[in-house]
Amino acid sequence: MASEDITKLAESLAKAQVGGGQLSFKGKSLKLNTAEDAKEVSKEIEEFDGLEALRLEGNTVGVEAAKVIAKALEKKAELKRCHWSDMFTGRLRSEIPFALTALGEALITAGSQLVELDLSDNAFGPDGVRGFEALLKSPACFTLQELKLNNCGMGIGGGKILAAALKECHWKSSAVGKPLALKVFVAGRNRLENDGATALAEAFGLIETLEEVHMPQNGINHPGITALAQAFAANPLLRVINLNDNTFTEKGAVAMAETLKTLRQVEVINFGDCLVRSKGAIAIAEAVKEGLPKLKELNLSFCEIKRDAALTIAEATEDKCELEKLDLNGNALGEEGCEQLQEILEGFNMADVLGSLSDDEGEDEEDEDDEGEDEEDEDDEGEDEEEEQQQLQERGQGEQESLPSKKILDSHDSTPVSSPPPVDVATFLAFPSPEKLLRLGPKCSVLIAQQTDMSDTEKVVTALLKISSVFKDETTVKTAVHETTDALMRKAFTSATFNSDAFITSLLIHMGLLKSEEKIKAVPSLYGPLMTLNHMVQQDYFPKSLAPVLLAFVTKPNRALDSCSFARHMLLQTLHQL
Repeated sequence: MASEDITKLAESLAKAQVGGGQLSFKGKSLKLNTAEDAKEVSKEIEEFDGLEALRLEGNTVGVEAAKVIAKALEKKAELKRCHWSDMFTGRLRSEIPFALTALGEALITAGSQLVELDLSDNAFGPDGVRGFEALLKSPACFTLQELKLNNCGMGIGGGKILAAALKECHWKSSAVGKPLALKVFVAGRNRLENDGATALAEAFGLIETLEEVHMPQNGINHPGITALAQAFAANPLLRVINLNDNTFTEKGAVAMAETLKTLRQVEVINFGDCLVRSKGAIAIAEAVKEGLPKLKELNLSFCEIKRDAALTIAEATEDKCELEKLDLNGNALGEEGCEQLQEILEGFNMADVLGSLSDDEGEDEEDEDDEGEDEEDEDDEGEDEEEEQQQLQERGQGEQESLPSKKILDSHDSTPVSSPPPVDVATFLAFPSPEKLLRLGPKCSVLIAQQTDMSDTEKVVTALLKISSVFKDETTVKTAVHETTDALMRKAFTSATFNSDAFITSLLIHMGLLKSEEKIKAVPSLYGPLMTLNHMVQQDYFPKSLAPVLLAFVTKPNRALDSCSFARHMLLQTLHQL
């Protein structure tokens, strides 16, 4: 390390916040690569008497540096709180497990009894969970009350490893008469999906002491939601349930509503953007009416709820004297429905609890309600068939596209079975979903490329973002997204009328990374576009001259990018290697 770097580090350390048993290096932007780099930090830790909390957020720690810090922690038995979020910026994903293992082993050696462990915003993936798995199973975590793993890219595999570690921690701690009493669990934006959520639900059912659960944006559908609902019923102290931006549908909503009827301490429910729909909303309204005496916040925004169901929810809040916020924005109430909603709450002298309705979608026609429910049934059938196809494919018994449905295979069922409605390119681009992309068939990539005007960069950008929005780590979906992207962008970049500079500018605007004079709404999530770009920039058709532009904008601080740190990290790593 150069002398000027050492001076800069020393100055930064001099400003480290100290107080109340806490030593903080938060936000110092320290780049600790080698053992030498970490000496000053290690010294500060060693010399700090009564260390109870260590903050390392907003720095970047390499393996060798982590080992030196770990050595200093081996004598810190009093350490209770590890605030270690966002401390591996720019690190290879393969490095992080070794750094976490070193730090975890130090805490075990010290005999620490942790109360809080925060590893959020570290893009370590499933392998990273292996890095602190031993720590979670050890006596150092028998006293753990808060576990925060938001935005870590754990995936299904990481969720299962985490769940197994928590169960073992509970069993071991119970054996010594001090069962794990976890209160706060945070694991949003981790792509846990149904299998990961179900595994964690088993752990929650054992723990029984949870007070807050935050698991937004995890791609969880009704089977996972149902498993979580059953687990929540075993945790009577629950105060906060945040499952924002998952997919309940009626089945998941009804299961969750049944659990809510049994919980007496719940204060905050966040089921916004969860596709609860009208029937699910009515079930939740019944739970609100029958129980939840301490409810303060209810978020059912952007859930495709129609007017009558929304009014039923409002009526159910009549005796909720502690209610502070009711969010029903982004549903389909219509102007008249919004007015009726306000009138009901005014009648209860609760008009001030209603949130904004500025994004209301307007009232749908009556027959559209039935169509929406039919679509839900089709989605459920599609999930069942997809699972069956995957099982048969794994056994080598047939290809996915030629597999008949379960109903067709049942020779005893004489009722005619209707096939899912055909999908064309226009339907997919209007309402994109992974299922629709797959149902376009093996020629989907060619079809979309053929029907996109390559001379219009806006249409190319729109098509690319629609395709990337359905990206999933599931092999069949990921392959379809990659192949469709390749066909579209190869044709675009080789077209004489295509303007690459205009394309990258428009793409950055639509992703919310570049401001525009026109009012253009940014895509709601950057995870799919970032993962798709990570594939795209590695292909021979992608102009290498655009890589520095992407690198510059993806590197800049941005909230939307921060919420997708795993995908951002993957793209940055690829761009640096080009």
